Amino acid sequence: MIAYGAFLLSVGWAIGFLADRGAPTSIDGAATRPAWVALVIDAALLLAFAVQHSVMARAGVKRRLIRLIPAPAERATFVLTASLLLFALFGWWQPVSAVMWHVGPPWSAAMWMVQAVGWVIVAWSTFMVDHTDFLGVKQAYRHLRRLGYRPPDFTRRWLYAWCRHPMMLGLVIAFWVTPRMTIGHLFFAAAATAYIAVGIRFEERDLRAQFGAEYREYASRVPALMPAPRSLPRPGRPTTEERTT
Repeated sequence: MIAYGAFLLSVGWAIGFLADRGAPTSIDGAATRPAWVALVIDAALLLAFAVQHSVMARAGVKRRLIRLIPAPAERATFVLTASLLLFALFGWWQPVSAVMWHVGPPWSAAMWMVQAVGWVIVAWSTFMVDHTDFLGVKQAYRHLRRLGYRPPDFTRRWLYAWCRHPMMLGLVIAFWVTPRMTIGHLFFAAAATAYIAVGIRFEERDLRAQFGAEYREYASRVPALMPAPRSLPRPGRPTTEERTT
């Protein structure tokens, strides 16, 4: 529950951080350091998060972690560590405030709405798989109640019938759709999007190894990130939902 609470706080901070509203820090705040110094610090913070997120998500690392951390707490430990690194990223972020573009009303309101849709997609995606399993709550609860644990089945439904990684799509929307884009924000969006592209490649490799022909057939019809008409489920075929690793 501590990990789950940290996750909710990190998501709330992320929303306010990118929107420059209601958060302790802002991606578009006033610059306090030379631009090159700020970008070096920001790159180090983003790299720390990317390394943790990539390394701890690999199957081989998970097997080693289970030797140190009980298996029912492995996912929650991952979530807690990622949330703490997000706190560090947002708290120590160094703005570079030169403006790349600025859009005024009424288009700015439309862009805020699209950004909000991106965050809704991110949240909704966790429920399309298994929200409590995704965040490590179910594993710990079932262990506490001695109920045993079975990972969610591979299925494709809802947004997962349109693209294989809707959560990543929502994040890309939230990162890029803003009426005010500073150099610091642009650096964050570009670096985070590049990491998502690399992360998807690694995750795809793990999913193909885990689910085999079933996932390869799914991947042959459904785009990775950008929804396309050809990815619509065919009548009479069973719907499925990807289990996000």
